[in-house]
Amino acid sequence: MTGTIAIAPVVVALVAGTTTLLARRWPRLQQTVSIGSALAYAYSVALLVRTVVFAPDGAAIAYQLGGWHAPFGITLVADALAVFMLAMTAIVAVYAVIFSVRFIEAANQRVYYHPLFHFLLLGVTGAFLTGDLFNLFVWFEVMLMASYVFVSFYGNSEHTAAAVRYVVLNVVGSALMLLGIGGLYATTGTLNMADMAQQLAQPGVDIRPVVGLSAFVFVTFALKAGLAPFQFWVPSAYRSAPIPIVAIFVGATKKVGIYAIIRLYFTVFGTANVTVAAPGITGRSPLVLLAPVLLTVGVLSVLVGGFGAVTRDSLDGLFAYSSIGQLGFVVIPLGIAAAAPSESLRQSGILAALVFALHHALTKSVLFFSTGVIRDATGTTRLSELGGIGKRSPAFAGVFLVGGLSLIGIPPLAGFFGKLFVFNAAARQFAAATSGDIAATGSALAILLVLLLGAVLTVLYSTRAWMGSVWGHETEAVAMGTIDRVEVTVLATLAVVVVVVGVGFEPVYHFADAAARAAIDTEAYTEAVGVGGG
Repeated sequence: MTGTIAIAPVVVALVAGTTTLLARRWPRLQQTVSIGSALAYAYSVALLVRTVVFAPDGAAIAYQLGGWHAPFGITLVADALAVFMLAMTAIVAVYAVIFSVRFIEAANQRVYYHPLFHFLLLGVTGAFLTGDLFNLFVWFEVMLMASYVFVSFYGNSEHTAAAVRYVVLNVVGSALMLLGIGGLYATTGTLNMADMAQQLAQPGVDIRPVVGLSAFVFVTFALKAGLAPFQFWVPSAYRSAPIPIVAIFVGATKKVGIYAIIRLYFTVFGTANVTVAAPGITGRSPLVLLAPVLLTVGVLSVLVGGFGAVTRDSLDGLFAYSSIGQLGFVVIPLGIAAAAPSESLRQSGILAALVFALHHALTKSVLFFSTGVIRDATGTTRLSELGGIGKRSPAFAGVFLVGGLSLIGIPPLAGFFGKLFVFNAAARQFAAATSGDIAATGSALAILLVLLLGAVLTVLYSTRAWMGSVWGHETEAVAMGTIDRVEVTVLATLAVVVVVVGVGFEPVYHFADAAARAAIDTEAYTEAVGVGGG
């Protein structure tokens, strides 16, 4: 029974997609089924959280499809890391589908919107739970096929162009991922991640071909996450897709790329040794080779996203670039973890990344939904045409303020703990580097300065968004519009979640800490999978 729970979110999402498609002739029924399915999905994830993380004997669980044991069969694995990502997804998905029913025009919801929503959720769920690399590719494609449609959902020339760019970039990414997966299979003889981890941990294994081939896969993960320099698809896709789907992009699909980096490089490659003799890497984990890549990508993301957001003239463009920059705050602590000289610092880096990822998913959902409320009321998101919304709806102003303050990192909101843990990991890296060489100390100091600059840029563009839309004199577009009270009510409950995560942070911390430990506990992961039929 316990193992069967691991497959429950996949089954719920699959049934939801099929059922909403069958109910396409009855819009009200379809909407009801869609919302009920999202709640059922959240309940199935809650059962996993209780079983895997908070039960007295909680441990990772696996489900072998068809009874075929790993590494020969298809395995779904629910450990604390996968369940943490699922919990984040479930919260955003529930709000996204509820907001969709109110925000998306009824004609646009008919037939395909809700089935595609749940098939997108299915792809995300499968990617978090899969135990082998090929099925990770398959779930990526399920996720991307639905995403393609949503990016071109409204069908005008701008949206079609955005969809074409999105398709081309992701087709290239998928091709690279297949090349990397094929090469890894040819090198290791397996695609099951637990089996691959066991093989690479054997003494005398030359990890160099695996590290080189995994670079192809890493490019795909970075592309899915929208990290610089692979961020080109993000602004246009976010402007084109429906706002509730943008929240799913931010809270779930981009996090699939982050999860895949953690799972492959920390869980699978983390126990392997480099056998090539080279300065600074002899006999150490291949994560050392990944660290400068992650740090470089993270720094670029913070700078490109931060400066891009400051210069945007619309809320959707501002928050799209902000998402690029904020993902840099997730990747930099992963780079710190990859280069960590101790297991304690490695776990601290992953913990920081996960806490910030949760904050980003919740806070950015609040802000993108707020952008939708503004667009629905005024017909525009251009800052030059907005102003004075707070006078029309103080409740909405309060919600927007919570999102902005959390993004900046004001206590006791969720964003405060996200930034606190990231800066703590960077400070610990700097403290560890001061006892080493000058180059390491300089690099650690540079990382701290980039994070500080990113935090300053966040204050600047968050303040600009507030002053340009909520504060100031009431513009004509605002005066003629009407704020939807139902949308604001739904949004207010999500803002409460952001507050609750910060105020009641202790269980969230224990959850994220368990996920970070699971990411580096390869032995527990392989034991749960039972490689070799154990």
